[in-house]
Amino acid sequence: MILVTGGTGLVGSHLLFELSKSQQNVRAIYRTKKTIEKVKTIFSYYTDSIDAHFDRIEWVEADLNDIPKLTEAFEGVKQVYHCAALISFDPSDYYKLREINISGTANIVNLCIINAIEKLCYVSSVATMGYDPLKITEETAWNSENEQSVYAITKYEAEMEVWRGIQEGVPSVIVNPGVILGPGFFESGSGGLFKRVHKGLRYATQGVAGYVGVVDAIKSMVLLMNSDCKNERYIIVAENLSSLDFTTLISNAFKLAPPKKIAPKWMLSFAWRLDWLKHKLTEGKRHFTKNLSKTLRTKSYYSSDKFLETKTDFKFTPISRVVSEVCHVFSKEVSS
Repeated sequence: MILVTGGTGLVGSHLLFELSKSQQNVRAIYRTKKTIEKVKTIFSYYTDSIDAHFDRIEWVEADLNDIPKLTEAFEGVKQVYHCAALISFDPSDYYKLREINISGTANIVNLCIINAIEKLCYVSSVATMGYDPLKITEETAWNSENEQSVYAITKYEAEMEVWRGIQEGVPSVIVNPGVILGPGFFESGSGGLFKRVHKGLRYATQGVAGYVGVVDAIKSMVLLMNSDCKNERYIIVAENLSSLDFTTLISNAFKLAPPKKIAPKWMLSFAWRLDWLKHKLTEGKRHFTKNLSKTLRTKSYYSSDKFLETKTDFKFTPISRVVSEVCHVFSKEVSS
């Protein structure tokens, strides 16, 4: 039995479709029933036999901090893909992020130890990597003295829980994907980037980031889980692109004019201060923080050489093709 946490999210739902193509028994954790229907939508992008694939999945309602229900979910499980996480860069969500990303991961690790799980795959993020202006690898050290986002801090500490599990005998792989691009979740995360460009975007930023298609991300996870690789972390990035190049790819796919200007530092500084003031006046969510402003100006070049040297026959899908496919789905959903 394979257990997937976060089965109704972008990574989890695509992973479930990939696993449903095999003859293995798959169990997925969800929090609310309404989110399960979203998984069927994801399946519909890849097959007409939606129910045939969906019905191969055993669903369990559980929270990452509900130990009794999690204990039931682990019955008979041999492999675990831990995809569940809270993604937020709002400092006011710090304690909620700790509860889900750190405490939740600690619970998963503890149950992996108790149940002698054969292998754990933890989905982390390149946000936990250190910084080097030339090339960022798995060996680039995290600097706790640098100002980090609340999301990065909690994902890094969640990784520490996985390393603890490794020390206690749980074979594990940690994947550190870049910005994951895939269809179906256009109201949040990377999907929101497509929505913003579709509405019209005048400015890009000077930063560079790593990107990977969701199908490539989950295929790399499955390959690592079914290999002899263990107790290692792997950066999963197909290409490093500037904000201008990335938004231009999306604009071209939508047949829209791409942004022609780079947002200067003063504009981003003003934007995060304005967002902070709005938050203080309305007590609403933060959408643009000081840390995010810095990230959008930073040029980060990630290397997937370690993974590609391990899986020499693996080839990443070009981001231009991934963007085109995601934009096609977005356009269909907007027009329907």
